[in-house]
Amino acid sequence: MHKDFTFSIKSICFDEHYSPSDKTRMTTNFANLARGDSRQQNLRNTLKMINNRFNSLAHWDNPAGDRYAVELEIVSVDINIENAGNAFPSIEILKTSILDQHTQERFDGVVGNNFSSYVRDYDFSVLLLEHNKNQPQFSIPANFGELHGQLFQHFVNSAAYKNNFKKPPVICLSVSDNKIYQRSANHHPVLGFEYLPNESSLTEQYFKKMGLQVRYFMPESCVAPLAFNFFGDLLNDYSNLELISTISTMETFQKIYRPEIYNAHAVAGLRYQPDLKSQQHSLTKIVYDREERSKLAMQQGKFAEEQFIKPYQSFLEQWSANFAR
Repeated sequence: MHKDFTFSIKSICFDEHYSPSDKTRMTTNFANLARGDSRQQNLRNTLKMINNRFNSLAHWDNPAGDRYAVELEIVSVDINIENAGNAFPSIEILKTSILDQHTQERFDGVVGNNFSSYVRDYDFSVLLLEHNKNQPQFSIPANFGELHGQLFQHFVNSAAYKNNFKKPPVICLSVSDNKIYQRSANHHPVLGFEYLPNESSLTEQYFKKMGLQVRYFMPESCVAPLAFNFFGDLLNDYSNLELISTISTMETFQKIYRPEIYNAHAVAGLRYQPDLKSQQHSLTKIVYDREERSKLAMQQGKFAEEQFIKPYQSFLEQWSANFAR
């Protein structure tokens, strides 16, 4: 009998009372903020930063800078393999909603934003490391990222996704410190100046296998470009408020996690190379354990290998080969 995947979706509010479930990937940005003595203050400060940034970008008809509030949901996606019994936790993304506090109307924002995945942890923290363990020169394993990319595209095209979300996802990431970015003349009223990279990165290639293209923009008052990964037409498929919901959410997270780039004292110029070793930056008052995050990525990659990749290896290989046809 031919097996296939189905997906089940659960969501939980990301607010000052948020507490990670035991199934949440602990490397996930928002889970890292919601632990320890400072958890509630962390969450409160993060949400305040997001709302302040949203209102600074959505400044029209907003003289007091308090018109909008961003509401966040953490969306957890489980993979169910037919007749296999157990569901496997696959990815987590964020959904933004926008509350107009003048009219009390609520609008959909963007789904995606942050992106975390157990299979990606396996690819980067287990497979890639093992492949290069005794290699004289760094190289990429054959078919690296293929299965992950196919699973993601299968999810976005699934009934589960389409029944829950109206538009395709946009995933917003940090720029790479291995690349040089050149500012172009292209300027968008919300996204700001577009930057063009000098080459493609491994992350960019990985996301391309997920069906996503990438463009780099530096919004007003941001000090570095952000990487927007999307399907379709980023500039025309999403409203200004939808784009602002992504910028305000993900720029806030990047200021916390990548302060060397996104809380730097100098603004990116015409030619820009991010520097993660730079000391010329400010820290937010939000506590974040970066070292713990990299250790957990390896643990969770191993979990994916033991619970998903190895037990279903022959099925996954057959499914992947059929998907590629």
